[in-house]
Amino acid sequence: MQEEPYAIEMLNITKRFPGIIANDNITLQLRKGEIHALLGENGAGKSTLMSVLFGLYQPEEGIIRKDGKEVKINNPNDANALGIGMVHQHFKLVQCFTVLDNIILGVEDVKNGFLQKSAARRKVQALSEKYGLFVDPDAKISDITVGMQQRTEILKMLYRDNEILIFDEPTAVLTPQEIEELMQIMRNLKNEGKSILFISHKLNEIMEIADRVSVLRKGKYIGTVNVKDTTEQEMSRMMVGRDVQLQVQKEDAKPGDVVLDVQGLTVASKAHKKNAVNNVSFQVRAGEIVCIAGIDGNGQTELVYGLSGLENPTAGSIKVCGTDITHLPIRQRSDYLAHIPEDRQKHGLVLDYSLEYNLVLQRYYEPEFTSKAGFLKRKEIRAYANRLIQAYDIRSGQGPITITRSMSGGNQQKAIIARELDLNPKFLIAVQPTRGLDVGAIEHIHSQLVAARDKGCAVLLVSLELSEVMTVSDRILVMYEGEIVGELNPNTATTEELGLYMAGARKDRSSSLGKGA
Repeated sequence: MQEEPYAIEMLNITKRFPGIIANDNITLQLRKGEIHALLGENGAGKSTLMSVLFGLYQPEEGIIRKDGKEVKINNPNDANALGIGMVHQHFKLVQCFTVLDNIILGVEDVKNGFLQKSAARRKVQALSEKYGLFVDPDAKISDITVGMQQRTEILKMLYRDNEILIFDEPTAVLTPQEIEELMQIMRNLKNEGKSILFISHKLNEIMEIADRVSVLRKGKYIGTVNVKDTTEQEMSRMMVGRDVQLQVQKEDAKPGDVVLDVQGLTVASKAHKKNAVNNVSFQVRAGEIVCIAGIDGNGQTELVYGLSGLENPTAGSIKVCGTDITHLPIRQRSDYLAHIPEDRQKHGLVLDYSLEYNLVLQRYYEPEFTSKAGFLKRKEIRAYANRLIQAYDIRSGQGPITITRSMSGGNQQKAIIARELDLNPKFLIAVQPTRGLDVGAIEHIHSQLVAARDKGCAVLLVSLELSEVMTVSDRILVMYEGEIVGELNPNTATTEELGLYMAGARKDRSSSLGKGA
C-alpha cells in the first residue's frame, strides 16, 4: 500500500542574508490533517522558513513539494493559489479598512467597476459561524482588539479556501482567554482536515495543541519528535542546547524606601466616556517587583501611559523618589524612570535606525556620545552597542549596524531591555517584557529583572501571563475596569483566586491597598 504524500515538504532549504545563514539545509515535512509545531529560539530561522514557504523569500538552495509534486512559489499569490495561507506575527491589515474589506482585499468580486460585497459577506458570516470566529465585518481594524484582528487574519485565509495554514507566533499578543479560544479554533480547523504549521516558543502551548514538533537552533534543523513522547524539559534542551530553568530563581524581597508613590491618578479614556484609570493609588518600594495583573483592556495600558508621560493624567500625582513628575515632559521624566513599552515597534524602537542608534536613544545627547560641537561620537556609540549586544545576547546579522526592522521580534525586545536596564534605573516600568520571547530569553530577562530588584530598583511589572505574574512578582495588584480591586501575595494566592479578582468577581477595598510592606 502506497503511503499518502506529505501535504508539504521543504527539502534542504538554505536561505542567506548579509552576515547570516538564516536557514541552513533545513528539511520540514507536514502531514495532512496534523498540527505541526516549529520550535526555536528568537532568531533561529522559524519565520524565515515560513516566509520561504509563503513566497516572501526565495531560497538559495532546496525544493518545496506539495502533495508529492515539486512546486515553485515566487510570491504570496502563488502560495494562495496552492492553498497556502499565513497569519503573520505582525498582522498585515489595513487599519482604516473594515474587517470585510481586509478579508476580500486582493480577491474582490467586481462587476461593472463596482465591488460586489453581498456574496462575500455571506461567505464570511458562514465561515465565522463554522469555525467560531465571530467578529463584526463592518468594524474598522483600528477600532478592534488584537484578538479580533487575528480572527480577521484567519478568516482571510479561510476565505481563500487555504488548506495549509501557517500561524507565526499567533499567541504572542493575545490574552490568556484569547489564547484558549485560538487553540479551540485550531482544533476545529484540524478536524476539518486542514494542515497547520504552528510557529511558537511556548512549550506549554505546543504540548497542548501540536501532534509533532520540529526544532530549529541557530538556523539548523535539530530534529522532529512526537509531542506525546516528549516533555517540556526535553524540548527546551533541543531548542536552547542546554538545560533551562523553567522556574524563576529568586530570594524573598527586602523592600526599602518608597520609590514610586501614585495618589488618586486618573487618566481619561479615548474609547468611551468612563475614565480608563479611575482614582488609582499605590506605591512601589526599592527592592521589590510589584505586578499589575488584569485582563487586557482594564486600564493597564493607560496607567502606564500616565506614568511614562505618553498620556496626561486628568487628576492625581506621581512621585518618584520624592520628586513630583506628574507633568514633566518625557525627556526629563526619563531621568527618573526606565520603560520597557507594551508595543516594541510603535513605542520602543525606530525600526529604520540601526541597532546601535536604537541602543543609545535614551542617551545619545550625553557627553559620552555627543561632542560639544553637537556631533555624534560614532566610535563610542559602536563600542557601547557591542557591549550591550554581548551582555544581552542580541542576535543580528550585521551586529551593531543591522537595521532594527530586519531583526526578529524577540531580538528587538532584547535590544529594548538592554537599553533600559543599562540605565541602572531607580524605577523601571516593564510591560509584557517577555512577550514574544523563547524560554532561554525569558529565563534571562526574568533573571535581569530580579537582579535589578536586588540592586534596589523598584520594578512595576505589567503582565498578562499568569505564570509570569505568579512567579516573578513580590506583590500583585489587580486592575479591573480602571481601578485596583485587590492586592495579593503570590506566595499564598492561587491562580483561581487571581482569576476571580481579574474577572471582577471579588473586590478588596482595604485602605492599605498598594501601600507595600
